[in-house]
Amino acid sequence: MGLLGQPLGFYDYLTFVALILLLAAVMALFLFIMGLPGRIAIKRNHPHAEAVKIMGWMGFLAVVPWVHAFMWAFHDGVTVDIRRTPDDEKDAIRKEIKRLGGSVKEEYRDPLDPDDTQKS
Repeated sequence: MGLLGQPLGFYDYLTFVALILLLAAVMALFLFIMGLPGRIAIKRNHPHAEAVKIMGWMGFLAVVPWVHAFMWAFHDGVTVDIRRTPDDEKDAIRKEIKRLGGSVKEEYRDPLDPDDTQKS
């Protein structure tokens, strides 16, 4: 077996391994950046964390939606919804953040729930 009429040597195989490792590192970086807005939103207890997460993954190829998701992850996101009281809204946010695997901030903790009183 050869490449351009020359037999493959040690350095040829080493080059192939280096290229494969470089490709794997680029793919890992690509995946890390795609999920970044979602991880930021979950860490910041964003009320729309799941939407930010999905927009970060789905919008990466078009770039503009990913940038929007990145900015949205840092936005406070506090909206006034007249269908729920503030306590109900905090409960919904707390449940969503727990479901997504994030740690709940002090302002959203439930003093009656022993799981919430422990700092994560």
